[in-house]
Amino acid sequence: MQAKFKLNGRIHRTPLVHSQTFSRMADCELYLKQENMQKTGAFKVRGAINKIANLSEAERACGVVTASAGNHAQGLALAAAQAGIPSTVVMPVSAPEAKVLATQGYGSKVILHGMNYDESYERANQIAVTEGATLVHAFDDRYVIAGQGTVGMEILDDLPDVDAILVPVGGGGLISGIALAVKSVRPEVRVIGVQPVAASSGYDSWRSGSVCRVERPASAADGLLVKRPGELPLQLMLQFVDDFVLVSEEEIAEAMRMLLERAKVLTEGAGAVGLAAVMNRTLGLQGKRVALVLSGGNVDLIRWAGTIAPAAIHQV
Repeated sequence: MQAKFKLNGRIHRTPLVHSQTFSRMADCELYLKQENMQKTGAFKVRGAINKIANLSEAERACGVVTASAGNHAQGLALAAAQAGIPSTVVMPVSAPEAKVLATQGYGSKVILHGMNYDESYERANQIAVTEGATLVHAFDDRYVIAGQGTVGMEILDDLPDVDAILVPVGGGGLISGIALAVKSVRPEVRVIGVQPVAASSGYDSWRSGSVCRVERPASAADGLLVKRPGELPLQLMLQFVDDFVLVSEEEIAEAMRMLLERAKVLTEGAGAVGLAAVMNRTLGLQGKRVALVLSGGNVDLIRWAGTIAPAAIHQV
């Protein structure tokens, strides 16, 4: 509840939209939680704002730093700008220029360092140590997790009798926050994680009960390409997540295509995995009220078109 109060008026209250078409196709009542319409185009800004809102004055004076090549970078940049504090984002040298420019546009200092996230994170950690800035982890942080949990609170506000919520899983910050928030009010609601087959570290860890790594995660759902889930998110997932499902690249591409063609909603691959999961009808959700979290809509249009092209051709 504290996170919800701190975010009030600083984020968009994104819509939860009922889809008659998808409900008919999946044989359940489907609702789309459109975080692709959130500020910066993704849910990540929620956790970033809540983290900064809980910093001390001394910590604020020293600023914040993070490592990210994706939505967390822009979320933290905007959150820091709103709070009037300095921010630094370390991005891999391979980061798309559009994301670099967007992050700079929100006011962050961007440092290009490293060939991958791990190398960028090492540099961000060095900056935190040498400059006294607060390192804001993208998902392994209790304030970030609490901020992401406000997505679940809003779903309960708009659909109190929801039966299940399907959530994309990368590092686990979003699903752990949603599960914690929802289960504290309605423990009977099923919270279900979704990951790509080839980027299954969260699924593997949840199944085994301990952190598992996937060294080379690969998927069109690039927002979910995390080698391992966070320690704190995994603890919460083990306690509160009811089920987990993997989806194929073909299913993700088809879900992205359907969201645009049928619902006129442009999502990134990560945002489409919930629809991919519910359409394969393996979760026993027939006749239930189901909310799908569309986690983001920041897409490279050329790459997006290449992803859905096979699915579109298949429909011809």
